[in-house]
Amino acid sequence: MSNRTCVYVRASDPISEAGLKAAMRDRAELEVVGRDDLSGLDDTAVGVVASESLDDEALKLARSVRGAGAQHIVLVASSLDENGVVAAAEEGVSGLVRRCEATPDRLVQVITSVRRGAGVVPPDLLGRLIKQVSTIRQHALAPRGIASTGLTEREAAVLRLVAKGLDTREIAQQLLYSERTVKNALHDVTSRFHLRNRSHAVAYAIREGMI
Repeated sequence: MSNRTCVYVRASDPISEAGLKAAMRDRAELEVVGRDDLSGLDDTAVGVVASESLDDEALKLARSVRGAGAQHIVLVASSLDENGVVAAAEEGVSGLVRRCEATPDRLVQVITSVRRGAGVVPPDLLGRLIKQVSTIRQHALAPRGIASTGLTEREAAVLRLVAKGLDTREIAQQLLYSERTVKNALHDVTSRFHLRNRSHAVAYAIREGMI
């Protein structure tokens, strides 16, 4: 079986879409496919969506790509912010890349990570999100004696490493758990809070101050 990742590309404008497809066709690790090809693929196909900004139209495009059969979504946008990261994760986007950083090598790296189940967010954005959560805890929750997160220590530890972009195998190695234990922890969290996937779980946990 081929190890190439099947990629379905959509963009908000035809020039960006043509450029992305051309760049990916030159990569041996990837196989660019059309919408009609997605129905015959397994759940490893990755949808790549490009837009100027992470707005409602970009999220609508991401939904259409997921609806076409691409279970993993990478979104490339010129501008990204904290609110956009959370909104994208809630729409099932697993990877976010700034357009200025979207070299072929970087895209292959992100696509490969997302296909393996990892979530990828620009480190500076993740850092600002975590800082916001720490500030809320310090100035709003701690004085009121609120410490409960609704997560076990194991679940919180797993989600923190997912937020850093680690996949299941890497998380298991770092925490000295089995891969099944990691998967069970993620399943328990997504089931308990009615979340769609691990990226949604990370976004929810950050937004709610759980990690």
